[in-house]
Amino acid sequence: MNFQKTLRETVEEYHLMAKKALGQNFLLNQDVTDKIIRLSLEKQGLIDFKKTNVLEIGPGPGGLTRAILSQSPKSLTVVDLDERCIEIMQNLKEETGAPMNVLNEDALTLNVEDLNLKPLQIISNLPYNISVPLLTGWLKKAENIEAMTLMFQKEVAERIMAPVKTKDYGRLSVLAQLVCDIQKLWTLNPECFVPAPKIYSTVLLFKPLKQIPPAEVLNKVEKITALAFSQRRKMVRQSLKNWPNFEKMCATAGVELTARAEEITPHQYLKMAQN
Repeated sequence: MNFQKTLRETVEEYHLMAKKALGQNFLLNQDVTDKIIRLSLEKQGLIDFKKTNVLEIGPGPGGLTRAILSQSPKSLTVVDLDERCIEIMQNLKEETGAPMNVLNEDALTLNVEDLNLKPLQIISNLPYNISVPLLTGWLKKAENIEAMTLMFQKEVAERIMAPVKTKDYGRLSVLAQLVCDIQKLWTLNPECFVPAPKIYSTVLLFKPLKQIPPAEVLNKVEKITALAFSQRRKMVRQSLKNWPNFEKMCATAGVELTARAEEITPHQYLKMAQN
C-alpha cells in the first residue's frame, strides 16, 4: 500500500511534537514498523490480517497503522486521546478507503468487549506511562483476544517474562504467564524513536492460553501477589498471615510457609487463589 506522505512529512504537517504527558515516543521509520508486524505475523503462522480485526492503541502519526493496513486487516480500530493524531487517522482513512474506525477516547476506560470485534488482535507501541494497567486489563479479558503485539520499556518486558526465583519476577510475571504464552519479538534501541527515550524498548507477542483462569480468580491472584511481593524478602507465613486460612491455602498449593514470594510459581499462586 502506497501512502501520499512519509511519516516525517506527516509529523511536520501536523506539528506533531511528542507530548511527555501522554507518554508519546513516535516510530517514524517505516522499515521498523513493517518489521514489527512481519515478525508478529510470522510467529503466529499468519500471512496477513485478512481474517482479523485489529485494535491499535496510541497510533501517533501512523507508523504501525500503515504497517497494519498493508496487511489487509478485516477492520482496524484506532484509539487515541490526542486530537492531532485523530485528525491524522481520519485523513488516513479517507486516503486509503480502509475499513477503519477512529476513536478519540481514553484507552484505560475502553472496554474491548464493547467493540464486539472477533477475532480481535491488539497491536500497540504502548504509551510508557499506562502500559502496565492496559496490559493488566486486557489479560482479564483475554478470552476475547486472539493475540497482542505490544511494545514496552525493556525493563517492563523483562518483568513480564521473568522466570521464578529471579529478581525481575513479580506480580506482573505471575498474571501474564497464567494467561498467555509470551514470546519476545524484537528489542529496539532508543534511536528508533522520536524523541529518543533513554531506554530500550521490547516488542512482545502474547497468545492467550487455551485454558484461562476466570477473571474473579485472576483478581484473587492479584490480591495474593500484592501481599506477597510487597514484602518479597519475608517468608509467606509473615507476608500472608492476614489472609484467611492462609496456612491451608499454602498447603493445598504445595507452598512451604518458609517460601518467599519469588520462589512461588505462577501455577502455585493460581492454586492458592482457587481455594
